[in-house]
Amino acid sequence: MGSRKSIIREAIERLDRLMAIGESRFQAKQAKRAASADTEWTASTGKIHSHTTRKVYQQHVLAFINWARTTHGITRLAWLDERADDLATQYLAAHVATDRSPYTLQTERAALRLFFGDWSLAAAVSIPRRTRATITRSRGPASHDRHFQPTHWQTHIRFAQACGLRRAELRDLRVRDVYTADDGKLFVHVKSGKGGKAREVPVLSGHEEDVLAVIQGRAPNEKVFDHIPRHMDVHSYRRDSAQRRYLQQAPGQALPPVEGRLRRDDYDPVAAQQVSWALGHNRLDVVLRHYLR
Repeated sequence: MGSRKSIIREAIERLDRLMAIGESRFQAKQAKRAASADTEWTASTGKIHSHTTRKVYQQHVLAFINWARTTHGITRLAWLDERADDLATQYLAAHVATDRSPYTLQTERAALRLFFGDWSLAAAVSIPRRTRATITRSRGPASHDRHFQPTHWQTHIRFAQACGLRRAELRDLRVRDVYTADDGKLFVHVKSGKGGKAREVPVLSGHEEDVLAVIQGRAPNEKVFDHIPRHMDVHSYRRDSAQRRYLQQAPGQALPPVEGRLRRDDYDPVAAQQVSWALGHNRLDVVLRHYLR
C-alpha cells in the first residue's frame, strides 16, 4: 500500500499543472477578454507563463501552506481547499498588520488566488495601495550606490541606456546580436528575455555610437560584456531608456503625470506600446506605472 502524498507534494503537483511555458500570455489574456465582459488589464489567464513567476508564486504558496499546517493542523490539500478563503484572509490580514509592503501583499494574494482558482479569495483584506512615494527602487540614492562608481563604468551605462535591457539580457548578449537592419536602423537581438521570449530592440535614436563603440572589431561570438557589476543599478538605466524612448516616439508630449489616476488622454498609447515592446513587457499598465511615471 503506497504512502499518502504530503500536502507539500500535492501543492507542487498542482503548481506543475498550472504551468503554461511557451504559451503566449498576451494571446491567452486577449482571448479571455474577448469571451468576457471584463476588459480590465489585470485579468488572469489562470496559468503560469514564466519560470520566474513559478518560483515566486511557489515560494508564497508553500509559505502559506506551512503556516496553515503549523497554526491550524492542515495536512491535506483538500482540507485546505475547503478553508482557503478564511485562512488566506487571516494570513494576509496578519501581514498587513505587520506593515508588509503593498507589493509583497499583492503578490502573495495573486499567488494564492491562482493556486486556489478563486479570483475573489481574501477580498475582505484591504491591501494598501502601492504609491510612488513608497517605491524607492531606482528612484534615488541607495546604500549600495557607494560600492559602485559610475565614472568607471560609463561604457556599460551608456549601452544600457541606449537599449533598456535587463541585467540578465546584458549579461548574455553576444556581439553578433547587435545588427543593422536593411533600413539602416540599429537593433539588439535578445535571444531569451522574460519568459524565454526573444525580441528585437531598436537602439535609441542618437545613441547608436554608444552601442557600436562597444562591439567594434570584436568576434561575433564574444560576449558584449565580460562582467556586469553587482551594484550597477541596471533597472534605473532601463527606466531612463524607457522614458527617453517614449519622448522620442511622442515628440512634443511630456511624460505621464507622476501622481493621480492615469487617464487615457494623459499619455500617447502608441508611444507607450512601442516602449512596452522594447522593454519586453506585455502589460502596458506596468510600463505606465513603473517606467514612465
